[in-house]
Amino acid sequence: MDWAQSERDLGTALPADYKQLVETYGDGIFDETIWLLTPDSAYHDCDLHAQTTERKEILADLWEFEDKPAALQEAGARVLPWAFEEGTGAFLYWLARPGQSPDDWTVLYNEGRGPLWEHHDTGCLAFLLAVLTGTAQTEYFSHLYEVLEPTEHRFATADQILEATVQ
Repeated sequence: MDWAQSERDLGTALPADYKQLVETYGDGIFDETIWLLTPDSAYHDCDLHAQTTERKEILADLWEFEDKPAALQEAGARVLPWAFEEGTGAFLYWLARPGQSPDDWTVLYNEGRGPLWEHHDTGCLAFLLAVLTGTAQTEYFSHLYEVLEPTEHRFATADQILEATVQ
C-alpha cells in the first residue's frame, strides 16, 4: 500500500490503527456485516477514495435540508468514511476535528436511511473490535448476536464476495 500517495490524494494523513487494519485484511467484510474501505480497491463500493468523494457530495446535499449532527457543528470538523454496513446504507466515519491528529479521530455512525448519528469516543479498530465482540455501546449491530450469533469471527475479502457475485 502506498500510504504516502493515498494520503496526498485524500489531503490528510490517516490513523495508524486503520492502516494496520488495511495491511492485515485489505478490502472485505467482517462477519457478513462491516465492509472495510481501502485506498485503491478494485471495487468502487470498497474504495476509500471513491467513497470519500461520493459521501462528501451526498452529505453536502443532505445538509442543505437536514441539520448536521452536533459533533459536526464545530467549525472545520468533517467526516471521512472508513467502512459501511452491509445492506443498510449506513456508514462508519471518522470525526476529524481541526488540529487533531488522525490517531485521535473518533467514530461516527450514520444509519444512512435516516437522520440518526451515533458518536463513539474511540478509534476505528477499537470500535470494530467492540462491535464484533458485542461490547460496543451502540443502538446498531445487535443483529450480529441476535441473528448471526457468530461462534467465531469471519473475514471475507472483497474478491471472494464480489467476484463470486459476478460469475
